[in-house]
Amino acid sequence: MLFAGGFLLLLLLSAIHVTQGQANLTLSEIVNDVWTEGRVQDIVVTLRLPRVLMGILAGGALAVAGAMLQTLTKNPLASAGILGINAGAYLFVVAAMIFVPNVLGQFPLIVSFMGAAVSALLVLALVGKAMEPVRVALTGMIVTMLFSSITGSLQLIYENETNGLFLWGSGTLVQLDWTGVKFSVGFIFAGWIGALLLGKSMDLYALGDDVATSLGQSVARTKWLGWLVAIFLAAATVSVVGPIGFIGLIAPHLVRMMGVRNHIPLFLHSFLWGAVLLVGADVLARWIEPGREIPVGAMTAIIGGPWLMYLAYRTGKKHSQRRNRLGGHVVATPYWLVASIMVGISVAILVVSLSFGGTNFFSLQDWLDKQIFSPFVWQLRVPRIITAFLVGMLLALCGVLLQGVLRNPLADPTVLGITSGGGAGAMIFLVLFPTASIQFLPFAAIIGASISIAIILLVTWRSNWEPILLALMGVAVSAVGSAIIQIMVVKAQLGVAPALAWLAGSTYAKSWTDVQLVTLFAIIAIPIGYLLSRKMDLLAYGDDVATGLGLDVTQTRLIAILLGVSAGAASVSVVGTIGFIGLLAPHAVRRIVGVEHKAMIPLSLLVGGIMLVAADFVGRLLLAPKEIPAGLVVAVLGTPYILYLLRKT
Repeated sequence: MLFAGGFLLLLLLSAIHVTQGQANLTLSEIVNDVWTEGRVQDIVVTLRLPRVLMGILAGGALAVAGAMLQTLTKNPLASAGILGINAGAYLFVVAAMIFVPNVLGQFPLIVSFMGAAVSALLVLALVGKAMEPVRVALTGMIVTMLFSSITGSLQLIYENETNGLFLWGSGTLVQLDWTGVKFSVGFIFAGWIGALLLGKSMDLYALGDDVATSLGQSVARTKWLGWLVAIFLAAATVSVVGPIGFIGLIAPHLVRMMGVRNHIPLFLHSFLWGAVLLVGADVLARWIEPGREIPVGAMTAIIGGPWLMYLAYRTGKKHSQRRNRLGGHVVATPYWLVASIMVGISVAILVVSLSFGGTNFFSLQDWLDKQIFSPFVWQLRVPRIITAFLVGMLLALCGVLLQGVLRNPLADPTVLGITSGGGAGAMIFLVLFPTASIQFLPFAAIIGASISIAIILLVTWRSNWEPILLALMGVAVSAVGSAIIQIMVVKAQLGVAPALAWLAGSTYAKSWTDVQLVTLFAIIAIPIGYLLSRKMDLLAYGDDVATGLGLDVTQTRLIAILLGVSAGAASVSVVGTIGFIGLLAPHAVRRIVGVEHKAMIPLSLLVGGIMLVAADFVGRLLLAPKEIPAGLVVAVLGTPYILYLLRKT
């Protein structure tokens, strides 16, 4: 009954799918005219049928890979997308297209498989033997962020070589002929058969290593074969349709919820229901925007984000490790000396950054001749660098406030979904009100960011905002926000390079109008944040102690969260989705001056400004005159520290 129901649903969705497209064809027209040569046959047979079949193959492969990974890791949150396997495969495909296109043309599956395997091995090495479900999932997601940042950098630097990859990189079923289906069908069915042959072994493995060994199974052999099959299926899919997430997470859970437990029927039903989900997501995407191609990967993220939140909440409650106070220690150095050093570094990085024009630095004579006031420098370079410094300060303020009020070392605008939520709000505003004044953009970003953080806090409040669970919820909401941004980019018909730059976070072409806007927010937010210092210190001792000392905990927490969200959202509205500054700056300062907010906040602001100006400078310097967006530089350099922090949290 389960298989028959899924099969009928797949047939229905496939029938709807072949009627969708720019050529308005009804099902009756297709049935009557597809058998004779002509326009209908060309459209249906050449374009639409390959797309449907590719959706069936890709959805089935991702679902079987997800079911295999969930058993291998004993982790209900596992899938090729969440463990970074898709991102690794995509990175290697993009790199091969740039540097060794002939190799990619001849061996696309091998290239994709190598990237997927490297990513999987990296996640396993970082997690170690403990394999805690929530930690595995969060590590995989952060590795995904790292690889995605590197991929984005390559696409921007080598724009001509990677032309046409934006839609594919978001996950798309678009097929211009039968080439993709012919290439992948044999590999996908081979991987599926391999999974079915391992079904009995997976049943024993699921009982535990000791039981499986006592029953004569080679556990190590089963693990390696299972990983190979899962990675192979994911690689075969990514090499044709790009990285599509969440199908491998949702489909196996749906099948298990329907009562299937043994792995042979699990792999059979997962393939079917994975196909149903992916074809259904593509039908929905084409229905929402009939005239344009919305990435199906974005649609699966919107569908799968809430599912991930549900699974993360259910799993996270079993693995909570609450920390009541943020760690930190004081270096035996006078505060005034530390502050003086930070101010000196700030001045130095500002001077160096102002000196560099993309090809050469100012000489001493240029400074004496007041070249900084020349029209080109004053109108382009100066506002860009001032904007970067002020945005870095606001992101750092956001991180300090959120980490303090939630007592969570992983709290950050990116991790908590503020960045993607603010970006989604800003993009929706631009699409709905294209002629509106740009001055309203920060308020749209604040609304989007507020909705994101509200969802996360409401879902996790019963756990008292446990750090790992809060971060995982943030990643789920970020996935939905990023998907909305991708859809809005398509609707707004932005160019690929501007879209990638904005998504990566760029200070390029900032004007004095941007400086005025971000200065206004900084003038309002920073003094209020500093005035909250004493109250934030009391919150660090716990709600009961703070209440006993006369603090209105609810009011303080609400003000701090709203202020932090506003600071983060205002930053996004000006420079795009720059992440990790709000995480890194407070941690660096906390290790120097301790956890007292009166000391932390001023230094965190300086460190945040230094980080973003330095990232902007490095992005302009490395491949001058080409530029790497500052957000990508921060992500590539900051991700290793976040992974280190995960191991300690």
